[in-house]
Amino acid sequence: MNIIYVICGIDEAGKGPVLGPMVVGGVSARDMDEVALTGVADSKTLSRKRREFLYDEITEHFVTATIILSAEEIDRLRAEMSMNVIVARAHAEVICKLSCDTAYVDACDVNAERYGRTVAGYTGKRTDAIVAEHKADARYPIVSAASVVAKVTRDRCIERLHEEFGNFGSGYPSDAVTIRFLETYIAESGHPPSCARASWETTRRIMNRLSQPTIFDF
Repeated sequence: MNIIYVICGIDEAGKGPVLGPMVVGGVSARDMDEVALTGVADSKTLSRKRREFLYDEITEHFVTATIILSAEEIDRLRAEMSMNVIVARAHAEVICKLSCDTAYVDACDVNAERYGRTVAGYTGKRTDAIVAEHKADARYPIVSAASVVAKVTRDRCIERLHEEFGNFGSGYPSDAVTIRFLETYIAESGHPPSCARASWETTRRIMNRLSQPTIFDF
């Protein structure tokens, strides 16, 4: 009887933004080299057009899985656990969806080995079945593929949110368009939009600043 050995790669997009969801993507395959043949690379190094092309290639030829955590879900979970634990649980959930033997994971903890143990604990797998490394999306083609799946899926989520809220940019705190949108929305409505992570320091800082009385209020 032939035993089929399956590997998978896991990565996320949108861990840090103040607006929009976080997406975890996973890709499974029988061999690392067959994923490399797609020409995949870390999604951060690719143009949007190239990511879209590779996304179609990856989803056509390999088994993929994603989960999307909305801003509201992230806020709710952050009341109970750290962001690293949220990501680890989400990584584990996608691993379980793919039913792989060995998972290659982009580590979201300064201690990659500890992160691997955390993910393994949530999957119920042996710790040696989880290969967690920093910059795994640049080192392993299957994690690069997962990064493309996660990034393209998040980009599409952001497009839908733009249709609902207007163009708020990338959603990252470093984006001036994002900050202007958030400041304007809060100033006009008195609360953050539903697509915002209210638990983020960026949101709290804007809320506090805009709620401070000025001399003109007296």
